[in-house]
Amino acid sequence: AGPQISLVTVLSLLAALSLLILAYTASYSLLPRAATRKTRILFVWHAFDALTHFLFEGSFLYNCFFVSAPATPSTAQSAFLPPGLYFLNDDSRLYGAFYGQSPFAKLWQEYARADRRWGGADLGVVSIELLTVGLGGPIAAAVCFLLSRCDLFGVGGGRFAGKARAMTWFWMVVLATGELYGGFMTFAPEWLSGSHNLDTSNWMYLWVYLFFFNMLWVWFPFWILYEAYKAMTAAFAVAGSV
Repeated sequence: AGPQISLVTVLSLLAALSLLILAYTASYSLLPRAATRKTRILFVWHAFDALTHFLFEGSFLYNCFFVSAPATPSTAQSAFLPPGLYFLNDDSRLYGAFYGQSPFAKLWQEYARADRRWGGADLGVVSIELLTVGLGGPIAAAVCFLLSRCDLFGVGGGRFAGKARAMTWFWMVVLATGELYGGFMTFAPEWLSGSHNLDTSNWMYLWVYLFFFNMLWVWFPFWILYEAYKAMTAAFAVAGSV
């Protein structure tokens, strides 16, 4: 079957693109003009990361906790929960974006065409997103602040710049590790159970929604860990030669 491209599809993709444009624009407002290319890429990525966590994934949690519909005898049991368990221990309502009409609810209904769990209140996804929004978002924002104060790949800047670089690498490694783990724990339960909630029947759901958007949080974290490894190796080499 071909992808069902609608106005909501186009607006959802444009919304994601707008966050990237906003992050890129912010880099020219907040970074020194002489910032190196790698520092600018890291700033743009972490700004985009923070905006995604706060706005998109924050809205997912809002829909899970505050958007619902009355349960009926035929729908009393959520398809995203084990038998006998109810989100917030409430057996009278069903929670999630499927039951909302706001623009963000529509956005998650669109993504749920590829992964149904994001339209409801799947316990595993909600638990991971609580950490992602509550910790990942603030850490990404803090990294942006630190990057605006030091150039990781530049020289000079005095003692404070050295401490700022160390803090920046540390928090980037913490965030990258957490996001790789979170991504694995999001999809591993599906892979181990036959991927019943995933729809890979057409190219857009498979390659755009599931592969491209999720692999961004694999490619960039791995690159950051690689750059952190090189920076630590170089620092230890300098310390060992003193």
